[in-house]
Amino acid sequence: MKLTLVPISLEEANAVVLRLHRHHGAVVGHKFSLAAAVDDTIVGVAIIGRPVARHLDDGWTLEVLRVATDGTQNTCSFLYGAAWRACRALGYRRLGTYVLADESGVSLRAAGWEIVGAVPGRSWDCPSRPRVDRCPLQGKLRWAPRESA
Repeated sequence: MKLTLVPISLEEANAVVLRLHRHHGAVVGHKFSLAAAVDDTIVGVAIIGRPVARHLDDGWTLEVLRVATDGTQNTCSFLYGAAWRACRALGYRRLGTYVLADESGVSLRAAGWEIVGAVPGRSWDCPSRPRVDRCPLQGKLRWAPRESA
């Protein structure tokens, strides 16, 4: 079984996320998306966009917003590695992502990423802009590729 990298539209990547991701839904926008395939079958996707945190959105940084796979071995680490290579090729200097604090991060470690910080869980709901929480509110760990500036 050999994983290959293939282009994918945001619409197609979001459809995979909706079908396979454990706790997140589709994203609204992105810079680019990647898919991993075995033969002609998509087995996972990564959606990369601007950082959600405004203070990280400096024009040189992107964020892996979603990774979703069907469980095919090594697909997550394959996509994280490909995302970093694509970002560097496009001139970006940093890439990050967040995972729930209770997730192992084994795929990120395998792709050469490391923990660079922790973020407490919180709600986006506030009086000036009420929102319904649809995602886990627990703490998260921020990861970045080891060679990310």
